[in-house]
Amino acid sequence: MLTLTSEQLLAWLTAFIWPLSRIAALIASAPVLGNPSFPRSAKMGLIMAITLIVSPVLGPMPVVDPGSAAGLLILAQQVVIGLAMGLAMRVVFVAVEMAGSMLGLQMGLGFATFFDPINSAQVPVVAQFLGIMFSLVFLALNGHLLMIEALVESFQAFPIAAQPMSALGFKTLVDWGGEIFRAGLLLALPMIAALLIANLSIGIMTRAAPQLNIFAVGFPITLAAGFLMLFVTLPYMVPVFERMMLDGLQMMLLIARSAHPAGP
Repeated sequence: MLTLTSEQLLAWLTAFIWPLSRIAALIASAPVLGNPSFPRSAKMGLIMAITLIVSPVLGPMPVVDPGSAAGLLILAQQVVIGLAMGLAMRVVFVAVEMAGSMLGLQMGLGFATFFDPINSAQVPVVAQFLGIMFSLVFLALNGHLLMIEALVESFQAFPIAAQPMSALGFKTLVDWGGEIFRAGLLLALPMIAALLIANLSIGIMTRAAPQLNIFAVGFPITLAAGFLMLFVTLPYMVPVFERMMLDGLQMMLLIARSAHPAGP
């Protein structure tokens, strides 16, 4: 007759609950996979499948009662690490949306906004277009699989332990947040330069012919130039986005290593 002791049940529970909390936190905060339109049943199935695959190879867990204060602290620690890693990858997509916001403003489409259910806010139409486009590029480049691979490797960079995490991981995440402005400007810079030239040309035209109605002529020219430049420069944005995606994956592991009490 098969008999199980309370210690064995406790060991199995901790080996499943603690990895699941980190995996669930990352899936909830990560781009694409954490999208509210992604079915919850599929999301929960993905979390359970990854946990069942990963937990047997993680090695021994801390001998701590999961219901105790120390066990709840470990659980909260795993949630925080997962959220930080998911936010590190989301920075890449926020940079893309920021580039779209700057382009929409330069094109004269700053007033054209849609409600974004992900951010629960009004987002310029160009930003939403780039966000959807690069989400498809992310899937085409197997970014979701690479993100899951980085999640699995994070258990080696920062194993589940009872020691409190280092604050250096939070500093790394905050520093990475500055990439939103740098990468967003890098993506939008060619189009911003082209639209600046178009606006300067319109200014010279109105200076040479004061009777020219700048509002009737300038807006269609700027809008047409913006769409033309978007069509021309969009293929060249993909390699930049791919490099940003790889940097985001490396940052996920760096955050996990920096959060380790022993340091990176």
